Amino acid sequence: MEILVNGECRNIGEGATVLSLLREFSLPESRVAVERNRALVRKADFGSTELAEGDRIEIVTFVGGG
Repeated sequence: MEILVNGECRNIGEGATVLSLLREFSLPESRVAVERNRALVRKADFGSTELAEGDRIEIVTFVGGG
């Protein structure tokens, strides 16, 4: 199925979750914020939030600096 991730089309398998998407991109779930269809996804829900055809996902990573 096709979803948009940060504005780019991506094909993912059926039953994919926010957590599996983050793992596919090698992103640590502790350092990201994820929005699905303009709604923030709680970190506690990453593993149970299934993605659907046409979803719009925005992933923001936090980077420390000084």
